[in-house]
Amino acid sequence: MLSGIQHFSFCRRQWALIHIDHIWSENDRTAEGRLLHDHAHDVYHSESRGEVLITRAMPVFSRTLGLSGDCDVVEFRRTSREGISLRGKEGCYSVYPVEYKRGAPKENPCDMLQLTAQAMCLEEMLCCIIHEGALYYFETRHRAKVEFTEDLRETVRGYAAEMHQYFDRQYLPHPRRTKACNACSLKEECIPKLEKIQSAKSYNDTNLGRNDG
Repeated sequence: MLSGIQHFSFCRRQWALIHIDHIWSENDRTAEGRLLHDHAHDVYHSESRGEVLITRAMPVFSRTLGLSGDCDVVEFRRTSREGISLRGKEGCYSVYPVEYKRGAPKENPCDMLQLTAQAMCLEEMLCCIIHEGALYYFETRHRAKVEFTEDLRETVRGYAAEMHQYFDRQYLPHPRRTKACNACSLKEECIPKLEKIQSAKSYNDTNLGRNDG
């Protein structure tokens, strides 16, 4: 799934729990995000605003990346420059993907990578070049422009290839405890603290002495 790019960038173990082990648990953050996305994904709510045609929940895919999913919003903007043609519409249009997020902009580039992956899917489907898109954060009520740089594109390609390798091997990465674990809805299923628990053998060797005889 294309949305896995965001999970994978945030935490490889979280991605594997969701997409390989099919484990999901909801908290207040994920519930709020799901409700907000329900509006953005209203497929019966397409509209035109002047020279902009807005399409919601647009299915996208890339055979090159091996990814598929939905875009929250894709804006087709009438342009006098080069663009794509739309059936039943006159003129040319540029393509501008917009992803909706519940919180505020993050230090981690996971949201930007998900949006870049959407743009790369759209480029492959529509035979065009997309230079930028936007992330809309409900907490700030503001769009953050994202330029689809070659660095972001290369990271998406690398992550997609790595995700396929993990999936083929059915590999679940070991947990790594970080401060972000506290906000993760899967923290009880992941239980990163267990990584720090001493094994029974190690405990016996340390406290009872090792029996070499």
